[in-house]
Amino acid sequence: MDDARAPAVTRQVLPVQGMTCASCVAHVEKALATVPGVISAAVNLATESAAIEGRALDTAQLAEAVRRAGYSVPTQTFRLALVGMSCASCVARIEAALAALPGVLRATVNLASETAQIEAVAGQLTGRELIEAVARAGYEATLTGDAGPAPERDSAAPYRRDALLALPLAALLLAGTHLAWLGLPWHLPAWAQWLIATPVQFGAGRRFLLAGARAARAGTGNMDLLVSLGTLAAYGLSLYLWLVRGEQHHLYFEASAVVIALVLLGKWLEARARQRTSEAIRLLGALRPALAHVLREGREVELPLDEIKLGERLVIRAGERIPLDARVHAGESSVDESMITGEPVPVDKAPGDALTGGALNGPGRLEAEVTAVGAETVLARIIRLVSDAQAAKAPIQRLVDRVAAVFVPVVLGIAALTVLGWWLAGAGWEVALINAVSVLVIACPCALGLATPAAIIAGTGAAARRGILIKDAEALELARGVQTVVFDKTGTLTRGTPRVVAVIGCAGLAEDEVIALARAASLGSTHPLSTALDSAESAITPLPPTQAHKTLAGRGVSARLGAQGAQDAGAVIELWFGNARLMTDKGVDTAPLAGAAAALEAEGRTVSWLARGQGDERTLLGLVAYGDEPKPHASAAVQALQRLGLRVALLSGDNAGAVRHVAQAVGISEFEAGVSPRDKAKRIAALKTQGAHVAMVGDGINDAPALAAADVGIAMGSGTDIAMHAAGITLLRGDPRLVAEAIDLSRRTVAKIRQNLFWAFFYNAIGIPLAALGLLSPMVAGAAMAASSVMVVSNSLLLARQR
Repeated sequence: MDDARAPAVTRQVLPVQGMTCASCVAHVEKALATVPGVISAAVNLATESAAIEGRALDTAQLAEAVRRAGYSVPTQTFRLALVGMSCASCVARIEAALAALPGVLRATVNLASETAQIEAVAGQLTGRELIEAVARAGYEATLTGDAGPAPERDSAAPYRRDALLALPLAALLLAGTHLAWLGLPWHLPAWAQWLIATPVQFGAGRRFLLAGARAARAGTGNMDLLVSLGTLAAYGLSLYLWLVRGEQHHLYFEASAVVIALVLLGKWLEARARQRTSEAIRLLGALRPALAHVLREGREVELPLDEIKLGERLVIRAGERIPLDARVHAGESSVDESMITGEPVPVDKAPGDALTGGALNGPGRLEAEVTAVGAETVLARIIRLVSDAQAAKAPIQRLVDRVAAVFVPVVLGIAALTVLGWWLAGAGWEVALINAVSVLVIACPCALGLATPAAIIAGTGAAARRGILIKDAEALELARGVQTVVFDKTGTLTRGTPRVVAVIGCAGLAEDEVIALARAASLGSTHPLSTALDSAESAITPLPPTQAHKTLAGRGVSARLGAQGAQDAGAVIELWFGNARLMTDKGVDTAPLAGAAAALEAEGRTVSWLARGQGDERTLLGLVAYGDEPKPHASAAVQALQRLGLRVALLSGDNAGAVRHVAQAVGISEFEAGVSPRDKAKRIAALKTQGAHVAMVGDGINDAPALAAADVGIAMGSGTDIAMHAAGITLLRGDPRLVAEAIDLSRRTVAKIRQNLFWAFFYNAIGIPLAALGLLSPMVAGAAMAASSVMVVSNSLLLARQR
């Protein structure tokens, strides 16, 4: 390239995190030097930044080079509410304007939700700069918050107002020019037609003219430009024929007016339908009450949520929404969490239990301590997650983007060829222009721009109502292709906490007596096995008095039987409850129950022994076996996946007996025990190399590598935050049956996207040739174009009704 034409050398400063020494500096500089266009890169360890000089620098490529080197570039996310978009070309135009700003890593515009999400290098951009970039592209934008969707507004209102002006005038014009064909002696004179058509063209239709003019000035095309050119051509031709050829000639004022009226009607109906697709976010947002009751200085006061601090005491009355995440301090009640988790059964709450903001309190009064406020509450994070998913683009959208980039220029070319072809065929300019108008009107790419985002918004909204949170559109689309589902065991298919599954007495003791003595020996212990004794079915027998409780590290617990001072030193009775090592240390013979214990341990159960000692006498009293039992619906979840034609496997770090027991109980034939977290990720990778699309379902920190390695990670909402961040899909209520529902919903959503794209392309593939051949009038073309947009959005809304 000639130096005079080469892009100017620019300088960009990029913050870099994670550097610790001079070798890190060299590593980052080397990575940056590989990016096309970079002339020099100087990294400063003290300021944690890189100064890069080069031509046509791409911020996203620079950040990716830093990431591949093992470091990170801090980012921030902006969200904009947009006004003035009409089609897929508008989306491409705004995305290009935003992506051109220095510091922008990624810009995604969603036509259906009328929003933009921009990821930029932290500190390099302001909201004002983004808004100005959108304005230069010919649209309006406002900055929205991080914790939720764009501010709610009635996007259908402007279209409703203009449509209600255009429709009666267009109907009057249509009647005044076509009733004569039916033999009725009424025909509007030319001056009356012009008088009626003008307010429709330049009043109701002004939005198309203004937006089309902005697009033309920017050198791009969109739906508004096509409508403007088409209707102006019909209006101008009619004006010319009237003024030059006189009253007797047929005019086309009604064509331009009817097209504008029908397009506005379609946009009105489309906007109303689009508002319904975002219903899930609006409903979630409505769960947050504006005010809350707080105890301050012994008095109950009512305050806005943004004035409440962590640790303050909330008062939640019967029937009120819980305003913020909190923990019950006093009182008991049942709480309806269905709008958040999808679980219809109210959950009992008592002191120490967690409360989720947005849930509905039942009949009791609760006092609770605030544990999260603002954007850190569970509800705010859920809204943010759903909003991000709805703003994201599915991989299939790339096809639409490529088509939209060339669609309008191609349509303008076809319209020009239509004029030329009809004129060369001897039909005259009048027929040629009217057929070109039909081409311009029917080709408006509204349906094309709405096909994917409308289905994604409807699908993610339907999922959120069922307690399924989908992080992004890519996870939604990838879940459709899953062939193998791999489950973790503990906390995913099982309850995740030990439960007493068997009690065997010895020396004449019954089961309830064994439990009572074991609980008495364990008093004060917080060990999970000791805690499980309290929920055992036999834990109703009164406890005998005990004293001198001790925890024997790695072995169990001990206690002295009897009340304080009730026994002399020679009559002291010791109770021991713990593992086999404790029995060996105390000289207790476990042979009477050794066979039963071995059988239980072969099933993966944990066995604790109970024994008594008095002087030199040692007596085995019994054993208690614990197990982590499958969740109530685990077997149904596996069966549902198998009915979908999916292969189901189980990977666990637990012992072979426990894994085998759970696998057999839930109906999984493929299972592997003793698998480390690192090896879980390797097993997932191995399945992927065999050509299988894999979903991993887990809930713990140890599952995070496998969740990230899978094509689709599915985390249980009852698990850890780390697992949820690593997963593309989160199941809020931890019910494994939701795995099959998420995959099924993904299949339905992608099917809707494909149906929508088919209809969008079908309308244009059939309509444009028919219009070019003169087989469609501008009015019919306008009706077909409007119908295609409404059909695409309405088809997407069916997702909310499917079960």
